[in-house]
Amino acid sequence: MAGIAGPCSSGVLFRAREAGGNINGASMAQFDGLRQVESMHMPVNGNKSNGFAFTSAPKCRTIKAMASPTVSAPKREKDPKKRTVITGMGLVSVFGSDIDTFYNKLLEGESGITLIDRFDASNFSVRFAGQIRDFSSKGYIDGKNDRRLDDCWRYGIVAGKKALEDANLGPQVLETMDRTRIGVIVGTGMGGLTAFSAGVESLIQKGYKKISPFFIPYSITNMGSALLAIDTGLMGPNYSISTACATANYCFYAAANHIRRGEADIMVVGGTEAAVMPTGVGGFIACRALSQRNDEPHRASRPWDKDRDGFVMGEGAGVLVMESLESALNRGAPIIAEYLGGAVTCDAHHMTDPRSDGLGVSSCITKSLEDAGVSPEEVNYVNAHATSTLAGDLAEFSAIKKVFKDTSEIKINGTKSMIGHGLGAAGGLEAIATIKAINTGWLHPTINQDNLEPAVTIDTVPNVKKQHEVNVAISNSFGFGGHNSVVVFAPFSP
Repeated sequence: MAGIAGPCSSGVLFRAREAGGNINGASMAQFDGLRQVESMHMPVNGNKSNGFAFTSAPKCRTIKAMASPTVSAPKREKDPKKRTVITGMGLVSVFGSDIDTFYNKLLEGESGITLIDRFDASNFSVRFAGQIRDFSSKGYIDGKNDRRLDDCWRYGIVAGKKALEDANLGPQVLETMDRTRIGVIVGTGMGGLTAFSAGVESLIQKGYKKISPFFIPYSITNMGSALLAIDTGLMGPNYSISTACATANYCFYAAANHIRRGEADIMVVGGTEAAVMPTGVGGFIACRALSQRNDEPHRASRPWDKDRDGFVMGEGAGVLVMESLESALNRGAPIIAEYLGGAVTCDAHHMTDPRSDGLGVSSCITKSLEDAGVSPEEVNYVNAHATSTLAGDLAEFSAIKKVFKDTSEIKINGTKSMIGHGLGAAGGLEAIATIKAINTGWLHPTINQDNLEPAVTIDTVPNVKKQHEVNVAISNSFGFGGHNSVVVFAPFSP
């Protein structure tokens, strides 16, 4: 359920600690910015154990990783039925809903992080976010539904329809197509959090009879894909994925596999999120995951900087139209870039902390390159997850160094330094930034790079954009629970 099984399940651990609870001898840790600062051990009652105790996992368990067979000359997919290209993009962001405006703002190094004014946050310890303002769904959602919908679904529907328009798949064109061959996978980490919170408030204050009939439908996480399909008549594979902040990349990976297996010709895919509201902000404050730089919001998100103190919440939606090359060529579609491959793995380590050895991430990168038919030497751009957390930034960097032995030609950057962390939408927005880098030959900067960590030895494009011809790019997204995802994009070559 949205709002119950969101990306931060750490509340189980924190509440148990505060109540002095016992979780079968589990070691329960306190975290500051997702870094362990203290731990305590709870005694076991007898010998009983359910085998699933929550643990702080201060040390990574030794896991034997079987090396994948060495591929001396990777071969990319040649079959036009299986090659997957990007033919459309759509977004809703803190910089608006126009793709070029969004990327130009990123290239300029402009921060979209401001003080929250959607609700009274004056008593919150964190009072800023990448809050979207002046959003309009006019022309995409009718007025009656627009008033009812949670922002999570409004963002997703608008981004999805804009992506279809960009792919020359407007309503009139879709009516002439076999829509059973077109699917939708738009995921979310939190779901309709405002709808869920409003329903709970009605229950507590007025009783169950006053709960809106839209409470459940507009809260559950599958509704983004469902509503977009209902509006457009798309009858192909349709579901949502919720893997916290890795959600959108998981969706891209799943959608491409539907195309490769011949189950769909076109997939409308991405992530959407709208958690800049009291429950969302308050929940992440409780996780001790957020920056508290209230006096300088625009300088709060600072990946790889020694003075970083947590991530900054963002919101929005990012959606791609993924299509078989055969389908795109047959209908004369604009081909923006090519999706070469991807991978998903799990850290199997901790609810919020990354593995210190980076095994889950490095293996995910390696598997994505194998799936793409790409050698590490071909990659020269990484759009990093780079959330600005104390532990996460260095763990990701370590994993990147482990896979790419020669990083002299690689550049990495952090989109979240300007728009904040879009949670389930992050991978969608960052995929668009990655593809725009491929198309324009310009990489946006990572802003607020004032005091770089000494261990970070790859060019992070600090503070000012750089011209860079992208050969192959990867985009990383990782989520609470240890969910890792990597997708691989490249310029389209017939």
